[in-house]
Amino acid sequence: MKRALISVFDKTGIVEFTQKLVDLGWEIISTGGTSRKLKEAGIDVIDVSDITEFPECFDGRVKTLHPKIHGGLLYLRDNNEHVAKLEELDITPIDIVVNNLYPFKETILRDGVTHEEIIENIDIGGPSMLRAAAKNYKFVTVAVDPTDYDKIIEELEKYGEVQLNTKEYLAAKVFQHTSNYDTLISNYFNKKTNAEMQDKISFTFEKKQELRYGENPHQKAAYYTSIQGTEGTLSEAVQLHGKELSFNNINDTNGALEILKEFEELTVVAVKHANPCGIGSGKNIEEAFKKAYECDKVSIFGGIIATNGEIDESTANLINNIFIEVVVAPSYSEEALKILKSKKNIRLLKLSNITKNDYKAYDIKKVLGGILVQERDNMLIKDGLKVVTDRKPTEEEMKDLLFAWKAVKNTKSNGIVLAKDSGTVAIGPGQVSRIWALENAIKQAGDKAKGSVMASDAFFPFSDCVEAAAKVGVTAIIQPGGSIRDEESINMANKLGIAMVFTGMRHFKH
Repeated sequence: MKRALISVFDKTGIVEFTQKLVDLGWEIISTGGTSRKLKEAGIDVIDVSDITEFPECFDGRVKTLHPKIHGGLLYLRDNNEHVAKLEELDITPIDIVVNNLYPFKETILRDGVTHEEIIENIDIGGPSMLRAAAKNYKFVTVAVDPTDYDKIIEELEKYGEVQLNTKEYLAAKVFQHTSNYDTLISNYFNKKTNAEMQDKISFTFEKKQELRYGENPHQKAAYYTSIQGTEGTLSEAVQLHGKELSFNNINDTNGALEILKEFEELTVVAVKHANPCGIGSGKNIEEAFKKAYECDKVSIFGGIIATNGEIDESTANLINNIFIEVVVAPSYSEEALKILKSKKNIRLLKLSNITKNDYKAYDIKKVLGGILVQERDNMLIKDGLKVVTDRKPTEEEMKDLLFAWKAVKNTKSNGIVLAKDSGTVAIGPGQVSRIWALENAIKQAGDKAKGSVMASDAFFPFSDCVEAAAKVGVTAIIQPGGSIRDEESINMANKLGIAMVFTGMRHFKH
């Protein structure tokens, strides 16, 4: 008679599955709560302690860690020496293992959980059995996911055994599961001990959504989310209306959220291809939207809008006048939702904790053959602002300089932002030359550049940017400083009557 060892925390479908095994003539070994549940259902069960001839001990910490269990899992059925040793040691084969682990993920996500509770939910025997069975998958079937039970029963009924390709698939699933489990534990301890940039690093994510395609239609793609630290991120957003989010929707909306989190005041951010095309702050969302829209009425077409305030009726009417792919906001008025839902394809997302910002999370960039890992850019200004010109910025200019600095921090490098009255006038992102970025911004701004301030994400290598800005009426500049030619830029600003402020830190974004 073949034996199945069944010991699960998640008992979904386990009684039905086990009964079908019994009906097919299988003998059942079990432990603890699983054993009790199966017995209550009228299923004959052999307790593991009857197999090992050793009692469960230390509050159940030691149950299955025994040669009579692992020997029955690991011996090679086609190795005569193994078979002889099995008989000599009076070990009975185990041909199916069904196990899922203590709920470590659910435990660490629980409010108010203690370190002691977390430690007690680190499974030891379960991963050992799963790994043993998965290693010997040619002879042992292993299930970690209740959704696989039907497939196992179907093949047992049809063929009398589980097919090798299915066993291999199930084994792969086990190693994915235990890898995920161990990574969660590792990351918990790394966080607890403040370990950073270790010699070896692991991350684990769970699939949230299959995507139709990636950046382009010929690329397969899926959306995976972190286990923890997802507050205020797109992972927590609730979709209220519209088509499924695409790869580019998700990437661009994330870019909008990153920018939005820089601002405490009521703000609207418009994004196209992960770059801002308009940012506005105001006393209400309608005013903020108008400022963002006026920055670049062309690029916002087909873009993303993110805001930290409720979308009201008047703002919804403005949004509906243009083609927008995605709107994400903490809330919508009832009237606003009716208006926005009148367009079939617009995607409406509600993210209640949109202002939440986890600067402790890593920023990860994939490169061929590896990854780049860094802390998130969690600072705005290092040691205070330093006015380096004869003329100091006015109070209004300083307000706009800080607004522009927040905007340029989140613009792809080389980045230039022109701003006025808490709104972007023009944005010049992602150029290989800083003067090109400025020239693009100037061209976009037109007459609106007059009276604006300018922000640059890195220092000026030459004074040409100062000259070009002055020609169109820019009155004040904010930049990191730190160039060997800083004096040239400062002297030019003094000559042209422009106020210039150094922040002491750059904000490259590649």
